[in-house]
Amino acid sequence: MSQYSTPNLTLHSAQGFAYSYRRYGKKGTVPVLFLQHFRGNLDNWDPALVDAIAEEREVILVDARGVGGSGGEVPTTVRDFALDAIDFADALGITELDLFGFSHGGFVAQEFALLRPQLVRRLILAGTGPQGGREMHGWNEETRGHAYKDVQGAEDVLYLFFSPSAQSQAKGVEFVGRIYTRQDGRDVAPTLAVRDAQAAAIVEWGIRDYSKLSRLENIVQPTLVANGDDDILVPTVNSYLLAGHLPHARLLIYPDAGHGFLFQYPVEFAREVNSFLAE
Repeated sequence: MSQYSTPNLTLHSAQGFAYSYRRYGKKGTVPVLFLQHFRGNLDNWDPALVDAIAEEREVILVDARGVGGSGGEVPTTVRDFALDAIDFADALGITELDLFGFSHGGFVAQEFALLRPQLVRRLILAGTGPQGGREMHGWNEETRGHAYKDVQGAEDVLYLFFSPSAQSQAKGVEFVGRIYTRQDGRDVAPTLAVRDAQAAAIVEWGIRDYSKLSRLENIVQPTLVANGDDDILVPTVNSYLLAGHLPHARLLIYPDAGHGFLFQYPVEFAREVNSFLAE
């Protein structure tokens, strides 16, 4: 199975929500729960990245409540997104997992680990930042125009996720091709209501308040923090803040890369993730 062919499944939780998800990979391992970025759904996970991780781990991709094929109303706070992720994990009967949070999903992963620490073995925090970090409370006009566009296209993905260099942009074009390869069983496109609700959660999380950094000392699990060196959505300085305040973190910064570094370097990052999770 792969991200190109794994069927979409539906799970009904104790809270009464129906979650759309995909589950595949190496059975008998601690599963990795993937938490997605702003306006992303199941199809936005790069097959080159996720399939490489799935060679050594069981992977679970899930749409948040109200996103893609999942039912219900979209939350407007990171805490509620995290509570829903816990609700989903409980419905699966999982007693131990690793979290892979990208961007907005990284905010959710941090909150998940704070709310249910006994469930989390290890964390990967990619292209993300701590609550109250730097330059996270709103974007400049050009970035906002691409991020909030009603109907996004490849040009928006290339601007938001990749650095302006020719090499990075070329890798971005390859990534866009990969995520649109799947034709059968594609996920439901996120709505404008998803955009607006998630934006509210992101803006609240990003209000500068350095006192919030002290919360990170309570995330004691081994954590891999990674980003590109030129992230315009969650500025790279926030990865340094995470690594500096989490008790057991290591930091990887990829050159000539932006927010979507993990899609620019999918094989290389998957190798790092698998090595980290195998420790």
